[in-house]
Amino acid sequence: KIIIMKVALITGISGQDGSYLAELLLDKGYKVHGIKRRASSLNTQRIDHLYQDPHHPNQRLKLHYGDLSDAMNLTRIIQETQPDEIYNLGAMSHVKVSFDTPEYVGNVDGLGTLRILEAVRILGLEKKTRIYQASTSELYGGIPENKNESGFYDEFSPFYPRSPYGVAKIYGFWITKNYREAYNMFACNGILFNHESPRRGETFVTRKITRAVSKIALGLQDKFYLGNLDAQRDWGHAKDYVRMMWMILQADQPEDWVIATGVTTKVREFVRLAFGEVGIELEFKGDGVEEKAYIKVCNHKDYQLEIGKEVLSVDPTYFRPTEVDLLIGDPSKAKKKLGWVPEHDLKFLVKDMMESDLRLMKKDVILLKAGHKILKQAE
Repeated sequence: KIIIMKVALITGISGQDGSYLAELLLDKGYKVHGIKRRASSLNTQRIDHLYQDPHHPNQRLKLHYGDLSDAMNLTRIIQETQPDEIYNLGAMSHVKVSFDTPEYVGNVDGLGTLRILEAVRILGLEKKTRIYQASTSELYGGIPENKNESGFYDEFSPFYPRSPYGVAKIYGFWITKNYREAYNMFACNGILFNHESPRRGETFVTRKITRAVSKIALGLQDKFYLGNLDAQRDWGHAKDYVRMMWMILQADQPEDWVIATGVTTKVREFVRLAFGEVGIELEFKGDGVEEKAYIKVCNHKDYQLEIGKEVLSVDPTYFRPTEVDLLIGDPSKAKKKLGWVPEHDLKFLVKDMMESDLRLMKKDVILLKAGHKILKQAE
C-alpha cells in the first residue's frame, strides 16, 4: 500500500510559531520544508530537536535558505518542493522596531506575501497548494469604536493599523484576499492575537518579563524596565494558535479567521502572575511614568528577596509613537465552524514560560559559580 505524504512549506520555521507548527505537522505525518534566513550564527535552536541527519532515510524535515524579499528564491523553492500547504509565518514582527525599519517591514511583511502568492500562480499550483497567511490583531489598531456589539474585534471589524508593522500586514491581508477571489486560490488569513510561549523572542514584552523575573529571583538581576503597564492584550499559547492554523487549511472553503482567546489582561497583571510563580507578591506605587513595583511578600523558600526591594520601573522610551492600548479578539467563528477551543489559559502560559526561563537562568548561575571557582583557584 502506497502512503501519500502531504508536503508543507513553512516560512519563518525557526521562529516561535514555525517551530511549534513543524512539530504538529511532523506528528501528523507531513513532510515539512522550512525556509530560514542565512546568518553568520546558528539560529535554529527552536527546531534542532526535530532535525536529524539529512542523510537519514526517515528524515521528513528539510531546511532551505531563503528570504521573503527574494522573489526568484521563493519561486524556486516552491517549484522544487511542490507543497500541498504553505504557511507564511516569516515576518519582522516586532511592532516597536517596525517604526525604526519601516521600509524593510513593508518589503518583507507586505510584499513578501505577494511574492508567495504570485509564485504559486505563476507555477500553476492554484488548485494544488493551500496558503495560510499569518495576519495580526495589530490590523485593528485598538480603535474602540471598531469593536463589535459585544466589545470584541472579529472578522468584520474595520481595520486601523497604528504601526508600520500593522500597515505592512494589512497589505498582506488584502493581497491574500484578492488572490483568493481573482484566481480562485485556497488562500486564508489568520488574524492572530498575541500568542506567547517559552520560545517567544527575548525582546517581546512577555518573554522580557519572565526572563527578568527569573533573573531577579535567582539574584542575577536587581530590577527591570517596561513601557505602558496599562496596555491590555489578548494573550494565548502559541501551541493552540498553530493548531488553528492547520485547521484553517483543512476547512472546506477558504476564509479569514480570528484566532484569539477572548480574554484581555494588562501588562501589569502579567508581571504579577510571573512574580507569583516564584512566591512573590508585588506592590505598585505611583502613576504613569512614575510607577514602580516593590516586593511586598516573599514566601518561596528557594527565592528569598528583601521586602520593599524595587524590582520594576517604567521607562517612557519603551512607549510606542502611536500606542495601542487594548486588543481583544472574538474567536466565535473558529469555535462554531471549526470546533477550535484553546487548551491553555493565561495562568498555564505564564507558568510554562516561567518554568522554562527559571531552568535557563539556573544554568547561568551554575556557569557563574564555576567561573568564580576558577578565578579563586587562579589566585
